[in-house]
Amino acid sequence: MPEQGAPVGGRRLAAELRRLRDAAGYTGEQVSQRLGWSGSKLSRIELHRIGVKLTDLRKLLVLYGVDETYRDELLALARESTQRGLVRKAAASFPQVAEYVSAEAGAQSVWNWEPQVIPGLLQTRQYARAVRQLWLGMFPGPASETDRWAETRLLRQQVLARDPPLQLSVVIDESVLRRRFGDKTVMREQLQHLAESSELPNVEVRIYPLDRDYPSLPTGAFSYMQFPEAHDVPLHDIVSVELHAGTQDIEDEDQTYQYRVAFEYLVRRSLDPEQSRALISAVASELWT
Repeated sequence: MPEQGAPVGGRRLAAELRRLRDAAGYTGEQVSQRLGWSGSKLSRIELHRIGVKLTDLRKLLVLYGVDETYRDELLALARESTQRGLVRKAAASFPQVAEYVSAEAGAQSVWNWEPQVIPGLLQTRQYARAVRQLWLGMFPGPASETDRWAETRLLRQQVLARDPPLQLSVVIDESVLRRRFGDKTVMREQLQHLAESSELPNVEVRIYPLDRDYPSLPTGAFSYMQFPEAHDVPLHDIVSVELHAGTQDIEDEDQTYQYRVAFEYLVRRSLDPEQSRALISAVASELWT
């Protein structure tokens, strides 16, 4: 697995180093022999299981014949990838989600399917606390964990107000609107917040109704993330799938394409944004007052 909480720039750099080695016509074994490295070191760097030191990066770029201008771009990317922002520092306390938070912070857009709870970027503090308290009821932890978890949730939401903002598109199963976390006040305020957030120009909220002729997909929550190019280095799409103890990232192009098709299926068969907003408001006033 990649380093927990490693910034997405590290993924980007690892992928580019693999591409540059292939373009230079070297095998991993040949590079390791030339640089006097152990057989696994380069593989671990290229798979983003460890970071790459700047001195080692310079050696690789010289060996691959990278021109000076592009070399400077990659060195800048490496320096940036070692920096941790406020959100990443907060998420470091929760290693099960740190990798996801890092990727989310670097994403250009996120498509999120959520059949269980309100998506994290659209949660209120009290709803986030209620969700976390249920988990702590089964796996006890320090009393302060609930507050730190909620605070991390709110810090993550800064991506929606940055410049340029994250483009967020979510499809939520209707059952989520009716599944209680906390008391009625928590649920009513959460749904009101969800309806208000859906009016932001960079946020699209769709509800997948329970009475659809077409059932929703029998799959758990997932996020499909797309990234901007940085320092002339692209990064492929990443899918993060929620598991019991955290998330699993999928980067294989054939597999991420399947999730893209799955999300498009959900979008086509869900309510449009206006209908969704109306349903959210109706459930808030009818069920949670």
